Amino acid sequence: MTERDGMTYGESGVDTDRAASALKGLAACIVETHRFRDHAAIGRPVRGLGYYANVIDMGGGQGLAVAADGVGTKLLVAELLGKYDTVGIDCIAMNVNDLICVGAEPVAMLDYIAVGKADDAILAQVGAGLLEGARQCEITIPGGELAQVKEMLRGHGKTEGFDLVGTAIGTVALDSILWGQDVVPGDTVVGLASSGIHSNGFTLARKVLAPNPDDFHRHDQDFGRTVGEELLEPTALYVALAKDLFKQSVPLHALCHITGDGYMNLTRVEAPVGFDLTDFPTPHAVFQTIQSRGHITTAEMYTVFNMGIGLCAILPDDHADRVIATAEKHGYAARRLGTVTGDAGVVRIPQHGLTSRDGHLVAE
Repeated sequence: MTERDGMTYGESGVDTDRAASALKGLAACIVETHRFRDHAAIGRPVRGLGYYANVIDMGGGQGLAVAADGVGTKLLVAELLGKYDTVGIDCIAMNVNDLICVGAEPVAMLDYIAVGKADDAILAQVGAGLLEGARQCEITIPGGELAQVKEMLRGHGKTEGFDLVGTAIGTVALDSILWGQDVVPGDTVVGLASSGIHSNGFTLARKVLAPNPDDFHRHDQDFGRTVGEELLEPTALYVALAKDLFKQSVPLHALCHITGDGYMNLTRVEAPVGFDLTDFPTPHAVFQTIQSRGHITTAEMYTVFNMGIGLCAILPDDHADRVIATAEKHGYAARRLGTVTGDAGVVRIPQHGLTSRDGHLVAE
C-alpha cells in the first residue's frame, strides 16, 4: 500500500461532505427559530450558524456565548480500557475552547451523559474529569442529565454504551465579539501547541492504530506507553491563556480552534482572506505513526488532525511575540505559523506542497 491509496477519514466511516449536505434541512429549521426573538429586548442570536459558537444578545451591550460539543469516539477507547477519568476534561475542552474563539469568558457547562447501564464507579470517574476540567477553566457545572438508553447504544464496556456531551456558556460584550471580521492580509497566525490528538479524528486513528480491541493495551515504542494511553491524552484547555490575552487587551483579530477539518477551520473567519502556513512544528509521534502505518496522505492528515497545533491566534505581527510569551507562561509552546493572504478561502501549506480545494487540502 502506498500513501496514494492509504486510508481516508471517509473510508474509516466519517463522511464530512455528506454530513455538511445532510445538515442543510436541519440548519434551515434552526435558523428559522432565530426570528422568534425579533420582538424581544433580549434573546436574539447575533449571527447565523457555522462559527465556533453563537452569541445571544442579552441587552445592555452584553452577550451570552453558547456552544455544544461532545467527545466522540474517543469514548470507545475509554470504554475498552475501562479508564474514564479524563474524558470529562475532553468534554469541557471541546466546548470552552470554542467559546473563547468568539472572545467569550466561559462561565458554566451542562453535561449530558447517556449510558446503557448506570455504573457508579464509572460515573464517579467521569465526574472526576469534569471536576478537573472545570477547575482548570474556573467554570461551574450547575446541572446535567443522565440517560439510561440501552436500546440505543452499542457498548464496549461495563456501561453497555456511553456518550458524553456538553453545552457551555460564556459572557462577552457585544462590541468585543470575535468573528474574525477584522482579519486582514499581512496579519500573523500564531500556532499554540496541542497536547496530542485531542478529540478529533478518532475513527480514523482507532482503525489504524488498533484494528483489534486488544491493541489498545499494547505498549507502543513510538509512544513510550500503550496505544490507549496515548489516545486518551486529554485535550488541551486554552481558557486561562485566552483570558490572560483578553485581560492584556492584546489586539486579537481571531482565535481558531483546530478541531475537525483541521486547518480548514481557519477559513471560518468572517473576513475574505486566505492563509499561508509556512512553519509547522514536527508533529507529535502519534500523528507520524498514524500516517506511516495507515499510509495516509499528508493532505488527509492536515485536513483531519491538528498535527501539533490546537489553537491559532491571528493578529498584527507586532503583537505576535506577546502572544507567544503569554502562551509559554501558561505552559504552551507557540510559534509564528504563517501569514494571512488576500486569496479568500484558500489555505496553503507550502512545506508540504498542499493547497485547499473545495473545502479540503490537496497536493498541489
